[in-house]
Amino acid sequence: MSPRLEGIYVALTTPFEGEGVSAAKIQANVRRLNAAPLAGYLVLGSTGESVSLSDAESLALVEAVLDAAAPGKKVLVGSAREWTKGTVAFTAALPARGIAAVLVRPPSYFKSKMTREALRAHFLAVADASPFPVLLYNMPANTGINLEPRLVIDLAAHPNVAGLKESGGSLAFLAEVVREVPDRFHYFLGSGHVVYPGLAMGARGAILAVANAVPEMCGELYRLFKEGKKDEARRLQLDLVPFNKVLVQVHGIAGIKHAQDLRGFHGGPTRLPLLPVDDAGKAEIAALFKKAGF
Repeated sequence: MSPRLEGIYVALTTPFEGEGVSAAKIQANVRRLNAAPLAGYLVLGSTGESVSLSDAESLALVEAVLDAAAPGKKVLVGSAREWTKGTVAFTAALPARGIAAVLVRPPSYFKSKMTREALRAHFLAVADASPFPVLLYNMPANTGINLEPRLVIDLAAHPNVAGLKESGGSLAFLAEVVREVPDRFHYFLGSGHVVYPGLAMGARGAILAVANAVPEMCGELYRLFKEGKKDEARRLQLDLVPFNKVLVQVHGIAGIKHAQDLRGFHGGPTRLPLLPVDDAGKAEIAALFKKAGF
């Protein structure tokens, strides 16, 4: 039986120290985030630059987050690799403790061959083998592959497919999926632009990059919605949109990390080939926070 996973999760960034990852810095970030009204954390997601990490670095970060997460905070782990056997093997190598679910994006290098049948076979093989519940991950901006709603609905019948993170931002996608999947299926929003309308249409929560920079806003939006304070939640959603646009859409991971630095978290540099934010971008981000009163 899959655990209940509702709420707002932070798609954690990966702090670097010299040429390596910093377990101490990601732990410091998580311990500070523990005080925010959040459901938990995703480690090794897109925002965590997971495709730029070795397996050893990845496992070290997972252990660090598991150790730092407060009781009651759930930990999700991105475990995808570019081939099915590799995904199965890395998922099996994860610590046996404390992981609520794994997040699995589609392989994308051979994208022209990633037909519905190929993707179905991949995800079913992973779900069959995984010791953890599996969340499907639709991230077409990065993978170039858009999971079809019908495929998601079909995969939802597998007892170990626990849900979906949908980062394309499509409310039409949500509407098509949520009406046909079982109640145990957790539909997560992956875009800070659509948290309020997505929750209103049946999403269980969101896994957000922007929550690294404004965790309070993201957690409060969810709380207000669940308490039925819809007008307040709607206004907070409108306040969140500029942060999501500037940090996530315009400047990406480097922008999120710079925003973390401004707020006293450990953001720091990205790993090549990602470049840092330029001076104009830094000024834009600083102005955004100043205008919002941070």
